[in-house]
Amino acid sequence: MPLIPNRVKRRRVHRGRMKGNANKGNVIAYGDYGLMACESTWITSNQIEAARIAMTRYIKRGGKVWIDIFPHKPITRKPAETRMGSGKGSVDYWVAVVKPNRIMFEMSGVSEEIAREAMRLASHKLPCKCKFVAKGNEPGAVVVEEKSDKDAKQEAKVDAKTTAKKDVKAPKDAKVAKGGK
Repeated sequence: MPLIPNRVKRRRVHRGRMKGNANKGNVIAYGDYGLMACESTWITSNQIEAARIAMTRYIKRGGKVWIDIFPHKPITRKPAETRMGSGKGSVDYWVAVVKPNRIMFEMSGVSEEIAREAMRLASHKLPCKCKFVAKGNEPGAVVVEEKSDKDAKQEAKVDAKTTAKKDVKAPKDAKVAKGGK
């Protein structure tokens, strides 16, 4: 069953632009592995469903799959051999707007080799170049580095020096020489 919205306020929308990289949805939120888009494109609801089926068949219902994109955008089409004018056409299908670095599918509960092959099969169903990523290796992931005791002591010394320099100020009674009159 294809993905479509239950109800929308406007049935016909502008085509829009797909500039830049994805700011949201560029980290793996639920699973351990993900399939990341490398270029911007429209992905139809049928393509999403085909990719989902390819993944779940390969993992034999062993793991869990999350679909992180949803087709919110309606695409209209006028009937063949229709004259120009008389308004915008009716909705033909729905697409998800995908930008580079967007995580489209996530998976957990399987080994990395199985996840990699399942994502490869799914990427063949999609109209863009895709990349397999593991949790923590995606572009939007925040990497927290643990500091050793030596680094922490060195930072404390630097902080002490900068605060000592900030404490030394000119007294309030001193008059500042002004240029001009």
